[in-house]
Amino acid sequence: MSKKRKSIPVNPMADQFGSGIAIEKFSVKDFYLMDMEEAKKSHREDGHSFFLLEKGRVSLEIDFQKYTMKPFSILYLHPDQVHRIITFEDVSVSCWSINNENLHPEYLKLLEEITPAKPLALEKETFSLIAEAVSLNLKLFERKKDKLYHSLLKDSCNALVALAASQYLDHAKSTSKPTRFEVVTKAFRKALEHNYTTARRPAEYAQKLNISAPYLNECVRNITGYSASHQIQQRIILEAKRLLSHSDIAVKEIAAQLGYDDYPYFSRFFTKATGKTPIAFRNKNRD
Repeated sequence: MSKKRKSIPVNPMADQFGSGIAIEKFSVKDFYLMDMEEAKKSHREDGHSFFLLEKGRVSLEIDFQKYTMKPFSILYLHPDQVHRIITFEDVSVSCWSINNENLHPEYLKLLEEITPAKPLALEKETFSLIAEAVSLNLKLFERKKDKLYHSLLKDSCNALVALAASQYLDHAKSTSKPTRFEVVTKAFRKALEHNYTTARRPAEYAQKLNISAPYLNECVRNITGYSASHQIQQRIILEAKRLLSHSDIAVKEIAAQLGYDDYPYFSRFFTKATGKTPIAFRNKNRD
């Protein structure tokens, strides 16, 4: 019988050494069978996590989307994102993780802009630069007797975060100045990520952004092709799917966590959006 999971499992990578920062390099042959089995179970990370793939191939699932990582690529995972490894093939990978407390506030804002992220292929020169930075970080990570150990680790890991984030931002940046529609939509997405459990009407977000609801909807639809209401609903549905698939929290409790005290209403809302009742979705998508 499988162990009950009252919430989505969290891998304590960032805090496994008690510092809120971790960095390591490993290959498949370094993995114990138990480690591989745990990696193949859906989970979240306890910090902002990065994976630099030097060798091999990794198939993984992130929030119900499947991806393949090949050599000379990097992956950023936000603490909210639920993921699991599907297959390994002769893998050599470096990874580092840092929690919000140790992350530079400016970098936290940058990472919010590229969430959700997916694997990103790197130029070999860029990959080599980041790999060299990882090697230095690994050496610093072992110098636990240094009086300024945590400060050194914090600064060096933040430098790694900046290198990784800059690649995502360079990849996504437009050659022209962002339009007003793009600026508003970006601000809306940021507000949505922080308020989707309590604010479900476009007018509430429009008020936060000091614009009218019709204008907010015009901006969001112009950039995404969908209305602001649709984006709000999809963010709620994503979190519901995560909890239904990867935890044993009762469906009524999930509804309450997402701001729905009226369970029948939540059930109808979820069914209309996905074509399945919450119970049917859970039964089909259990880990």
